[in-house]
Amino acid sequence: MFQWSKKVVRSVTFNPGVADESLLALVESYLEKDPEKTFSDLCKEALWQSLCVPESVRPSPTTPPTLSTVPAFEEQQIAELQRQVADLEERFFAKESNRLELMERQLLQLSQQVAQLAIMVHQRPISQPQTQATSAADQVVNYTTYPAAATPPQDVDPVISRLSQYLDDF
Repeated sequence: MFQWSKKVVRSVTFNPGVADESLLALVESYLEKDPEKTFSDLCKEALWQSLCVPESVRPSPTTPPTLSTVPAFEEQQIAELQRQVADLEERFFAKESNRLELMERQLLQLSQQVAQLAIMVHQRPISQPQTQATSAADQVVNYTTYPAAATPPQDVDPVISRLSQYLDDF
């Protein structure tokens, strides 16, 4: 039997003729469609098929990753990660935008309520709680000691006169 070295290079000759030229054209078009394959891979596949070796016995076509396929795979992963990040950012910003709008509405409501309270405070006269309690008690005493038909007292305290309108409401 003929002994070959581990790596044997054989040449294939295509003669000028219609059959060989059409075969060469087919080989070139096939290799253009699948740039990962080499002419050597294509020849080996043809030999396996022409020698009628079952596919289960054939070695699996393992092509080492070339420099052109590794970046393409990495680019695909990078593109997928960028899409996922963009999707995550979109959801995050939408959620934060809704929260911000809610907080702005609540701040507007609070500022309106503070403005209403300020208006209410400025409309009512400022009175001290102790003076009001003692004035109310004095007023009740004055009503009980003076009959309704009697003449009112001549010197009226201004605090009592302001509080009298509240007592009339009671």
